[in-house]
Amino acid sequence: MARVQRTCDHRLRDLVRDSGDVTIATNLGVTRSTAAGWLRRKDGKVATAEPLSIREKELQAEVVRLRRRAQAFRAVIRLLIALMRALGIELDLQRLPDGAAKSSLLREIDRALPNLELRRVLRILGLSPSRYHAWRRSELRCELADVVSCPSSSPHRLTRDEIQRMREMVESRDFRHVPVGMLAILAQRLGKLYASASTWRRMIREHGWRRPRLRIHPAKPKVGVRAARPEEMWHLDTTILRRVDGTKATIHAVIHNPSRRIFGWRVSRSFDPSSTVAVLLDATRARSRSNTEPVPTVLADGGVENVNKYVDELIESGLLRRVLAMTELKFSNSMIEAWWRALKHNWMFLDTLDSVENVKKLVAFNVEERNSRLPHSAFRG
Repeated sequence: MARVQRTCDHRLRDLVRDSGDVTIATNLGVTRSTAAGWLRRKDGKVATAEPLSIREKELQAEVVRLRRRAQAFRAVIRLLIALMRALGIELDLQRLPDGAAKSSLLREIDRALPNLELRRVLRILGLSPSRYHAWRRSELRCELADVVSCPSSSPHRLTRDEIQRMREMVESRDFRHVPVGMLAILAQRLGKLYASASTWRRMIREHGWRRPRLRIHPAKPKVGVRAARPEEMWHLDTTILRRVDGTKATIHAVIHNPSRRIFGWRVSRSFDPSSTVAVLLDATRARSRSNTEPVPTVLADGGVENVNKYVDELIESGLLRRVLAMTELKFSNSMIEAWWRALKHNWMFLDTLDSVENVKKLVAFNVEERNSRLPHSAFRG
């Protein structure tokens, strides 16, 4: 089989000779030996139907040289970026206090913007957009150098002296009786510091400042009164419930301390102190007591519904014993107060309180749930 000889365009040969780069021909399929032979010897003049002007040949050679230079620049830039990352040089993590350095860097960024996007230039330099625009604003107002004469870029930020004055007021014994919210307003009135109460609380939390408020008086008891025997303590109280039409309904109840059960309750249209006696009598009928057991003690507050002639007659009969909370005892009547809160907000206020009969039905349902179904946290469920 006869071998077919390949022929090449003389313009490609002239371009290789002018540029001295054989890769131009080898990338098009010409063997390296053939392209190298073009550089070693020169052929005679060749007539062509499309003569190539000298200007076009120079432009093509210039394009080749520029491409080679661009590849070299790209390699240098990659090396410099890798070196900056290896050394940890990032402007976001370092201060640049010299104003001349900032101005020089801004000028170079302006020179690069016609050829590169701003976000790409900032990514190469490791400079955040917010910091770049802050430098631009500072350039318009004042010098870029970090000197005291420049206006503050964050006027809402507290200075070191303001933070020290805040700490002195927080830790001072002269202001230990002033809450933090009032202390912030008092500092403004005295002309010492102008900051919001939320800023005061945030600074106290971040710096861990401690106010000199050591309590000398004994703290209030966290655990209420607890009965030692089944029939030792009852809790008696009355609450008023406002209905949708503006009228009120009064609820009387008695809670058994050891079991948290509701022994007796009444709902009335008006505030009647005699209803308290009826609730106590219902509670005494609900329990079974032998003659050897002591008389139950009823813990109540000093309201007129608990201290009146009707209740006094019942107490004097020896059927019950009454103790006033926060008067004869240091404990409050918190057990039944907690039930009032749960009864109203967890149940009563979820329905339409349009009549006393509806109120009675709702209270009866809640009492049945509490006495027979719902678990109690005091008994660990």
